[in-house]
Amino acid sequence: MNRYRILVVDDEEDLCEILKFNLENEGYSVDTANSAEEALKLQLTDYDLLLLDVMMGEISGFRMARMMKAEKSTAEIPIIFITAKDTENDTVTGFNLGADDYISKPFSLREVLVRVKAVLRRTHHEEGEEAPRLLKFQNLVMDVEKKKTTIDGEEVSLTKKEFEILTLFLENQGRVFSREEILNRVWSDEVYVLDRTIDVNITRLRKKIGAYGKCIVTRLGYGYCFEA
Repeated sequence: MNRYRILVVDDEEDLCEILKFNLENEGYSVDTANSAEEALKLQLTDYDLLLLDVMMGEISGFRMARMMKAEKSTAEIPIIFITAKDTENDTVTGFNLGADDYISKPFSLREVLVRVKAVLRRTHHEEGEEAPRLLKFQNLVMDVEKKKTTIDGEEVSLTKKEFEILTLFLENQGRVFSREEILNRVWSDEVYVLDRTIDVNITRLRKKIGAYGKCIVTRLGYGYCFEA
């Protein structure tokens, strides 16, 4: 199992030690820093996740996050902000800076552990574990392995053929497919399929994917394509 390294940055020394103790009990390797200035002297690329307090000294957590996101080597390191500030504007600021989560004080240690685990699961994969194969167009997401389609996080129920047609389109955005090509790709195992069957499936697919339906464009005399 990969032993993730976590850096806790908070000007409350007692809180740093409590978080360090509990995270290490979960199997993580944990270092602490009591200011952004101290943290920035460390080799940040060694860490898989930062727990970063917002309200610190001269360099705030938000400022440190901006500095990290501006550097290519640290831009992708996940950040969970921990702060006593919990107004909507602060939360929005944190997420606009690329935060992966935002925890307001006071918090339960169980909540922190659950959120840390969730962020690491989203942003890292165990050695030998393949990342899910996802096809995306804006908020339309297809999980090719799980055969699952979502729009804005809500699952859309597609038939096998509809799923395969949409997969073909998203994998080849902008390319025009004739009915014969779609037939060979999607209905390859069936002996006799009418062109009308393809048209009906595409019509249904357009309706099911809502606003994205207009992206499936008909090229008269040629076929269909998916484009923005």
